[in-house]
Amino acid sequence: MITLFATGAGFGLPEISPYVTKTEVQLMMAGLDYRKTVGSRETAPKGQLPWIEDAAQAIGDSTFIRAHIEQKYSVDLDAGLTGKERAQAWAIERMIENHLGWISSYFRFLEPANFAKGPARWFDQAPEHLREGLRQGLLEAVAANIRAVGVGRHLREEVVWLGGLSLRSLDELLEDKTYLMRDTHPVGVDAVAFAMLAAIMTPFFDSPLRREAEGYPRLVAYVGRMMSQFYPAHPWGMRQAA
Repeated sequence: MITLFATGAGFGLPEISPYVTKTEVQLMMAGLDYRKTVGSRETAPKGQLPWIEDAAQAIGDSTFIRAHIEQKYSVDLDAGLTGKERAQAWAIERMIENHLGWISSYFRFLEPANFAKGPARWFDQAPEHLREGLRQGLLEAVAANIRAVGVGRHLREEVVWLGGLSLRSLDELLEDKTYLMRDTHPVGVDAVAFAMLAAIMTPFFDSPLRREAEGYPRLVAYVGRMMSQFYPAHPWGMRQAA
């Protein structure tokens, strides 16, 4: 059986990391049995979560995990899509992960109030004399990454504007369909879009990006549908109404 090494629930989400959510949803889409356990970046093959262990083989990175399960188990998460649609789905995935994901991280980590109530709490169980140093180290590392990809070089209002472009694009691509590419069923990119949009929309964090996202009723409904389908026990609707 596949073991998924995850981050665990938190921040009003079934998984703290949208990349873990992406992989878990794709495992469910593939109909594969798996067990989930909280993992550690220190033991991960690429130093990040998620990763999976499958018959003693360790695979890191959500994109390579998908490639592994599709090849090994003869699964096509984009079944029914044309070649052009597959190319479009890949382009959408890259926009989400290589653009919108960094903008989401900007507001989760670099907004002081969000960092204090969220990522900073990861070190609450560390020895008291180490906590502040660990928190500062995490913040500096994430800030350096966000700056390295370019997002952290912009003014806050410019970051919001950039995020808004991606959100508007997703809304236009979704239109009135049930899922991004099809009315009938979700495909691989839906796991990516759902995971990132849920991470942005969670009521746990307040940000202008979240308010921007909530201004698109079709995107809000889409996240609600995906949450109900893949995490029916998670009280997303009640939290959204709170």
